[in-house]
Amino acid sequence: MSEFAVMAHVLNLIRRAALSVPVLMLGLIALANLACAQQTPGVAPEPTASLRLSAAFPNDQKDLPSGLIWRVLQERAEPDGSHKLVAESDAATPVFQLPSGNYVVHVAFGLAGAAKRISLEEGAKRTDRIVLNAGGIKVIGSLADADIPGSKLSISVFVPDGNNPEGKIVARNLRGNETVRLPEGTYHVVSTYLDMTGLGPAANASDAPLSNSVVTADVRVQPGKVTVATLRHRAAQITLKLVNTPGAEALANTSFTILTPGGDVLRELIGAYPSLVLAEGEYVTIARRDGRTYQNTFRVDSGGDQDVEILAQNK
Repeated sequence: MSEFAVMAHVLNLIRRAALSVPVLMLGLIALANLACAQQTPGVAPEPTASLRLSAAFPNDQKDLPSGLIWRVLQERAEPDGSHKLVAESDAATPVFQLPSGNYVVHVAFGLAGAAKRISLEEGAKRTDRIVLNAGGIKVIGSLADADIPGSKLSISVFVPDGNNPEGKIVARNLRGNETVRLPEGTYHVVSTYLDMTGLGPAANASDAPLSNSVVTADVRVQPGKVTVATLRHRAAQITLKLVNTPGAEALANTSFTILTPGGDVLRELIGAYPSLVLAEGEYVTIARRDGRTYQNTFRVDSGGDQDVEILAQNK
C-alpha cells in the first residue's frame, strides 16, 4: 500500500472511529506523519476564510501553551489517493487563512494526537478547539533510598499489542526525569540502569553499557496529567581486583569475566581495577593473567558498593 493510500485509510478511520485507544492513536499519528512528512504546502487559491485553532485536555478550559504541531489537509483526495497538505504550524493557537472548503485538521502533542473534520464557508472566521485525550509519564529511579541521576537511566515505553506480553515499543532511550507525552491508556515501562563507571564526567550516556539492573512497571496515563513512576533499582558498583594476597595491590594486565551462577556471561573487562554495576544477586568472576586462570564467587547487595578480590593462587 502506498503512503498516499495509507493516508486515505487513515482519514476513513478518523471519520468512523474514536481515537482514545493507545494502539489506534499511535498508529494513526504515525501514518499521518508519514503521509505528510514529504509534502510541502501547494499553491492554493486566494484565502477567503480564517481558522483559529487551539487544543486542550478534557474538562480543561485552558489552551495548551506549547508542544503542538498542527497540520491542515484537504479532505478531498487527489487522483493518486493523497491528501494535499495545505498548511502547518507549531504555534500554540495558530490562525490559518484558507480558501473555503472541507479540511482535516491534525494536531500532534508528543506521541499523542487527534484529528477533526472542519468545513469553512467563504468569508467565515471560525474558531475551533480540539480535545486531546493525552497525558504523560515521567520515570524516577531510586537506589538505596536515593534518587538515581536521570542521565544514568535508559527508559523504554511499550503499549499493549494483542498477545505480545511486552507490547509494541513507542519510546526508547528516554532518560530518567524526562516526560514523554502519550495518549490516554496503560503502558509498560522498562527502566535500565546505565553503567557509567569508568567513563568520566563528560561521558555521553549513549556510550554507557547497560547493566543487568532492570525494573519494570505498568503505568496508567490519564488525560491532562503527568504520571510520575518511581522505580526502585537494587544494584551496587563492584570493583574487581586480582591480588597475590588479601588487601595487596591489584595486578595489572588482567582480564575479567563476570558470569551468572548458571554460566551466562554478563560482562568482560580488562585492567587492574575495572568497575561495573550489577543487580543484587550471586555471581562468578574469572580472572586471567599470564596464561593462568583464577576464579571466585561473590554476592552483590543493593547499595553495597564493594571491592571483590580474586586471589592469584591455584587451588
